[in-house]
Amino acid sequence: GAAAPDGGAAAPAWTPYRGGPAFLAHLAAGGSPRAAWSALPGPAGERWPDGVAQAARATLASGRGALVVVPDARDVDRVCAALVAAGVPAWTPDGTDASHVRLMADDGPARRYRAFLAALRGHARVVVGTRAAAFAPVRDLGLAVCWDDGDDLHAEPRAPYPHVREVLGLRVELEGCGLLLAAHARSTEVQALVASGWVRAVAADRDVVRARTPRVRALTSVELAREGAAAAARLPGEAWRTIRDRLADGPVLVQVPRAGYLPAVACARCREIARCTHCHGPLALTSGDGTAQCRWCGRLAIQWRCEACGNGTFRSVAVGSDRTAEELGRAFPGVTVRHSGARSGVLAEVPDRPALVVSTIGAEPVAPAGYAAAVLLDAAVTTGSTSLRATEDAVRRWMAAAALVRSSRDGGVVLLVGDGAERPTQALVRWDPVGLAERELAEREEVRLPPVVRVAELVGTREVVAAVLARVELPEGSDVLGPVPQPEPLAPGGAAVQESLDPPVRTLVRVPVAHGRALARSLAASLAVRSARREGGTVRVRLDPEEML
Repeated sequence: GAAAPDGGAAAPAWTPYRGGPAFLAHLAAGGSPRAAWSALPGPAGERWPDGVAQAARATLASGRGALVVVPDARDVDRVCAALVAAGVPAWTPDGTDASHVRLMADDGPARRYRAFLAALRGHARVVVGTRAAAFAPVRDLGLAVCWDDGDDLHAEPRAPYPHVREVLGLRVELEGCGLLLAAHARSTEVQALVASGWVRAVAADRDVVRARTPRVRALTSVELAREGAAAAARLPGEAWRTIRDRLADGPVLVQVPRAGYLPAVACARCREIARCTHCHGPLALTSGDGTAQCRWCGRLAIQWRCEACGNGTFRSVAVGSDRTAEELGRAFPGVTVRHSGARSGVLAEVPDRPALVVSTIGAEPVAPAGYAAAVLLDAAVTTGSTSLRATEDAVRRWMAAAALVRSSRDGGVVLLVGDGAERPTQALVRWDPVGLAERELAEREEVRLPPVVRVAELVGTREVVAAVLARVELPEGSDVLGPVPQPEPLAPGGAAVQESLDPPVRTLVRVPVAHGRALARSLAASLAVRSARREGGTVRVRLDPEEML
């Protein structure tokens, strides 16, 4: 093929970061550095897809290939466009091998297989794709990249439940290639790798962070107390004024954590949650003039009456993105309102014209010149989960939206509305995802939670789980938590489930990180014995489950 792109060419996306130029130089010289990159927002040519493309180009300059795994199709498109801009064109049968292919389910089997063969034969040296692409064959792999490892789309929901970050980590060990774990936020797992010294942090100095990021304000109830009764509004006066003022300069993003119109309603008189009279599932309104519908069985709640007080009218408990878009359209007549979400369609990009862009979490479209402002609604909802990852997930979702806004020097403003938890709120205001990850990791060390320990989860009937565990040789320093009852999944449609005579239980086995492999081998041996003996019942075993709480 033709000569590889020049790895020494300008790489403006990496210049602002401590260790950034050295990382690229190491790749171009044939090295295999491992880095955790805290990416910042930036102007065109200096955003995260550009940084990934410039790292891939440096790897090509050393005669090696690169693999880039991102959460979704929109990210694939952005990285592919950045690769073309960096001088790494899309592969064609008669083109250069210093080219890229994409591997994703949306492309269909024929196109995907052609891309797979091009990578396998070394005709295309860069592969970009979603989760399954982590296993793609790349000739002389020199760099593996994972963008936003905290996104749950990187976790395979089918056995054996591999995570992209773990798969790429194994390939680094097996193939001796470099690794780039990049994100705006930082997951606790990546922070543990940094703390161990296995990867090096690549981050910008504080003055660069302040110059590149938008100005962030948290409009909590304390901040809004001076507005009196108006402070209780979902869109307080200050947020309304910010939207009005910034619309003159470009599009404004409004992030909403819930989809739908009114995904939860209650009795207007006694405030009891409105439930279906057939299956007792929660009711929801899908439009302003529609009839309430059960979210479980789908039945319409015609002539509904509250079981507690007999009232027949509703009040909203939760407001979704559809209702938010409707309210904003009334509040700002004459302004275009665009909606991005799973039901209405996910927008990849919006033009740089004044408009209100209402988006659910993860569906935020890109504005080429950046949004003039962003309003992140219902902060308490985003941080209100009981998940072990609630804090880091909230910061990751907020930063993903805030990173699409112009810098403070260009007037970019982000307003966080609602009483979210203090720690993630302050991490966003200061734009300090690393400090948050350090504190989260320190707390998990104190209470022995992943990633400080390795955990195996066993779910099944009490007798089966006990039999599997009885054959497991527990390493030194391990402990067993449980069994505890495991809620049975709802039947299709959410209707009432017939209770089992032997309900499932859940047991956790926790071991030091150094003994994780020994635990996995012992569990595999126990399951092999169970299979050979054809023991009855079912059991599901997961290592390091995404959710523990």
